[in-house]
Amino acid sequence: MLNFAANLSWLYTELPFLDRFEAAARDGFTGVECLFPHEHPMAEIQARLQGLGLQLVLFNAAPGDWAGGERGLASLEGREADFQRSIHAALDLAAALRYPHVHVMAGLLPSRHADDARQRQAAWSRYEHRLTWTAAQAQAVGLTVLIEPINTRDMPGYLLNDQASAHGLVERIGSPHLKVQMDLYHCQIMEGDITTRLRRWLPTGQVGHLQIAAVPDRGEPDRGELNYDHVFSELQALNWPGWIGCEYKPRQAGAGGTSAGLGWLCALR
Repeated sequence: MLNFAANLSWLYTELPFLDRFEAAARDGFTGVECLFPHEHPMAEIQARLQGLGLQLVLFNAAPGDWAGGERGLASLEGREADFQRSIHAALDLAAALRYPHVHVMAGLLPSRHADDARQRQAAWSRYEHRLTWTAAQAQAVGLTVLIEPINTRDMPGYLLNDQASAHGLVERIGSPHLKVQMDLYHCQIMEGDITTRLRRWLPTGQVGHLQIAAVPDRGEPDRGELNYDHVFSELQALNWPGWIGCEYKPRQAGAGGTSAGLGWLCALR
């Protein structure tokens, strides 16, 4: 049985954020994830999780100035203190909300450095150093941090783009408190060959979370170039025990659009 979590930053967006918890529960979700819960009162989130029998399965550490274009602090020059504050805050929140997974965004390589091998290596060195520190902080409180390769079409300049680089980094750091968040939408765009990659990486235990969306439109996982009927069968064959985050944009906009597009999920139940 596969476990699907509604991403409340992408689904039910016609509703205020705190009302999306009830909508997800009404549609049969038992897990939810979101980008930045720290933008809302923690007591309100806790009340909704407990009252509706939901589990928060993933959220992001604060990524810096999102509105200003920042997409993570882990590799940015001169931002180590800001990064460390964001990690401490995220781990405190994860402990309070009783779920052990936090996504840590890598950050963008400035466009002026895109073709500069030395600058890219310097950014990567900062990234690995800070993740080593972060894994130690997570271990101290019994939590796990995740890193996610993101495609360069949706997020140009993002430092981490492919599965091999992410898994190689996890292997070098060597902490069970650092894992990979494997988003199949990003993976298909950057690399393809999803079945082989699932068979390669899931048995290692280095994957901490999966996410899904159709390719190329990022809609419900029921059409497009990626055959999710096959993917779901493969995940069952591999005995995937974790959560699968539904991080997609419903094709039907407006009230009820998310619920109307859940035929793919009803077919699995």
